[in-house]
Amino acid sequence: MTFPVLADSVLTDGDVLAYIPSPSQGVWHLGPLPLRAYALCIILGIVIAIWWGERRWRARGGQAGAVLDVAMFAVPFGLIGGRLYHVATDWQKYFGANGNPADIIKIYQGGLGIWGAVFLGGIGAWIGCRVYRIPLPAFADAIAPGILLAQAIGRLGNYFNQELYGRETTVPWGLEIYRRFDANGKLDMLNGTSTGIVDKIVHPTFLYELIWNVLVVIALVQLDKRFRIGHGRLFALYVAGYCFGRFWVELMRDDEATHIAGIRINSFTSALVFLAAIAYFVFATKGREKPESLQPGASKRPWPWQFGALRAADAASESAETAAAESTETVAAEESSDEKPEPAEPDNADVSEKSSDEPEKEPVKPAGDETASAEKDSAKADTNPTG
Repeated sequence: MTFPVLADSVLTDGDVLAYIPSPSQGVWHLGPLPLRAYALCIILGIVIAIWWGERRWRARGGQAGAVLDVAMFAVPFGLIGGRLYHVATDWQKYFGANGNPADIIKIYQGGLGIWGAVFLGGIGAWIGCRVYRIPLPAFADAIAPGILLAQAIGRLGNYFNQELYGRETTVPWGLEIYRRFDANGKLDMLNGTSTGIVDKIVHPTFLYELIWNVLVVIALVQLDKRFRIGHGRLFALYVAGYCFGRFWVELMRDDEATHIAGIRINSFTSALVFLAAIAYFVFATKGREKPESLQPGASKRPWPWQFGALRAADAASESAETAAAESTETVAAEESSDEKPEPAEPDNADVSEKSSDEPEKEPVKPAGDETASAEKDSAKADTNPTG
């Protein structure tokens, strides 16, 4: 990254004794191998984020080693996403009149957009959580403070690169930007070595953001301990807290940047992402997940393109179970209708005992039979007179 050098902006050492000095250089060489402070800060931040995230994950009930497993997906995705966002928002540096597209791969020169890193890194983490059957929201809550601390450490890399600073200032904590030259005496602000010549005094916006990030990290840890925040809401607080600070830091910068409606694109993005994070925090599930829910599931989590097939399979299974139940009920009803109950046969011993105890009764003759018998007897008397 190059900076404009103005002859009248050169300051003597006596004028800037109270200011913060920049490092004399940002790269050292071990033979042919360059050691860049920017890269070392990024690596250190990643290591600390994984280490701390692992401790927090296990404290919540998660399985040991899960954070490192998921990081194998999230870190490469995050680095690629951060670089792509930087190139997309500062495309003039690579595709403009004086740009060189080959510089896109020179990540050591600086230029990682946090929004792209979080977005694409989140996709990588989602893939890792699917592979290892881990709930993503709970995982994000565990690693949120570590990610923000890694960002703070990464800002030290900007300090060594003499980049991402603010407007010129006279405040006592202003940052000296030195002119650096290579071995041939050519101006090289990134890879060269300082000769002690001060180019300008600026707001150390990298330091403002670093301090803000550390304060938000402390707040996240304390809030998490007191309120037991879960279901991705702590991660949302991290995003909202970072965006709030980044918005104000962007207002102090005047380096080259893409603008939307006169607003720096990073300020615009910070505001939108802040609102989205607050909305998620408000409407997401309250409380914290149970420890047993953080263990890897017994079955693999489906991928998005598998959802349709799984729903169809579930529907077919439910239809088959319903049809089987209806068939079973029909067969049972038919069997019950075929088996009619037989009348109970009386006990012979009871019948014989009953007949012996009760006296025999004469059969009752009908009234018509008695009348006919009386008429017959009367006729017989008439034919045989007494004498």
